[in-house]
Amino acid sequence: MSAYETLELTVKDRVGFVTINNPPVNVMTPKLYHELVAVTEQLETDERLKVVVFQSADPDFFIAHFDVNAILTFPAEGPPEKATSLSPFHQMCERVRTMPKATLVKMAGRAGGGGNEFAASCDMRFGVRNQTVINQMEVPLGILPGGSGTQSLPRLVGRGRAMEICLGGDDIDAETCERWGYLNRIFETPSAMNDYVDRLAERIARWPQEAIALCKTSINNAELPIAEGLLEEAYLFQQTLRTAGAQTNMKRALEMGLQTREGELRMGALASEFADPEV
Repeated sequence: MSAYETLELTVKDRVGFVTINNPPVNVMTPKLYHELVAVTEQLETDERLKVVVFQSADPDFFIAHFDVNAILTFPAEGPPEKATSLSPFHQMCERVRTMPKATLVKMAGRAGGGGNEFAASCDMRFGVRNQTVINQMEVPLGILPGGSGTQSLPRLVGRGRAMEICLGGDDIDAETCERWGYLNRIFETPSAMNDYVDRLAERIARWPQEAIALCKTSINNAELPIAEGLLEEAYLFQQTLRTAGAQTNMKRALEMGLQTREGELRMGALASEFADPEV
């Protein structure tokens, strides 16, 4: 099914799985970068999908970093110019952050530089104890994280911790990443991580498409001033009310035990039961 050279795209039950495979250490070479741009464009408009999972064929590396040999070819003469539109790399990161699908990352190994910036732009990240490591090595190289890291990391972990990650240029372990809120969860083994993330992806894929997309939009609006964000939330809530999925699922949930003592005590399981598997 995959037409790519450095990654593989497979689809199962409304979930798209993107497996990155660019030996020897998954450096984001120009080839991998252009294929990530292409696959995210493809995924954004694929109406079959509700969830996207990014993972790696290499247990030690998610994406090492952007190819430094390629960076050395970037223009460095004359004064710098401020762009009036987002770069293709920034557009790619914004695409996974804003596409109307949940974007999950399995980070069994290292993610550095541009690879870490890409992962930080996705909705959720999961790792493995004593294996997952992030590193922004740009400042030690004399540059800065220019693929969204100076903007996404403060929003994820706070200003001071983003400063430590970017200015320190040191490895940040899985336990610290989870404690700081960069990783949603860490697991003892890669298989445990895979099992959990796959189940979560399959669970989300059972919910109505419009609810997933509009909820994601509303959460992203948390970066707005609170009053403006609340107004947007109310508007998006009204949009969900007008969808067939909402009307159907709310009525089905009531029929199956919502607002009964028995149903409320097992809400997580009940949600899976009233979800329409065909949605």
